[in-house]
Amino acid sequence: MDYDSLQNKIQCAQYLDFGKLLELIFNRFKEVWMKGFLMILTLFIAAIIISLFFSFIGIGPDLFEMQYQESFNIFNELKSNAYDQLPQSILIASFTIGLLAGFYRILKQLDLKKLKEDDMFYYFKQNYTQKILMLGIIYSLISVLAQSLYVIPYIYAFVPLSFFAVVFSNNPELSEIEIIKISFSLGTKKWLLTFGLILLTGIIGMLGVLACGIGIFFTISIIYLPVYFVYRDVVGFEDLE
Repeated sequence: MDYDSLQNKIQCAQYLDFGKLLELIFNRFKEVWMKGFLMILTLFIAAIIISLFFSFIGIGPDLFEMQYQESFNIFNELKSNAYDQLPQSILIASFTIGLLAGFYRILKQLDLKKLKEDDMFYYFKQNYTQKILMLGIIYSLISVLAQSLYVIPYIYAFVPLSFFAVVFSNNPELSEIEIIKISFSLGTKKWLLTFGLILLTGIIGMLGVLACGIGIFFTISIIYLPVYFVYRDVVGFEDLE
């Protein structure tokens, strides 16, 4: 599907029912919770390795040091950490986008009832690594800029940024700028709906903490499902057409 067609579908998007989407999310989560667990575990291990590597070579804050300041300002500290951790944030964001794109591809194949490759690393193997890295860089830069402007801009930007992976997964032929534009168009058009779904599924996903903490690895992947269903019901899949 080309860029103009995607934009037209977004601008002509119809009303989406919050309750219906939530039901779809729960039903699909029951089918893919194990794949979600494997994805979260992979992301967690990769984030630890990347963070330890950058700490070892002396780039970014030391993971094993806590800095105590006489005049501690939480917002300044968050802003400082965001800039200090930019290199590892780029790598983590890139890896997350690529892995999530593979996860969304599996969800799409389940919808189309033609699951061929149960491979979350699919896009890393298809010569999309450079595009994934560029999306990770742009994602991190926007995220850091939004954080530097404090709470409200970051909350607003979080929703469009969440669409990067699902837009890329379904339209890998688009340029990075086109993927970003589509993500922000869709995120802005359905911002309140998407934010509400992410917030609610995030709270539900955090309930895994009650299972000795480790349960969160099995439940938190539900937070990635809302953007998939919003994209599916607004844009749809070319295969179905």
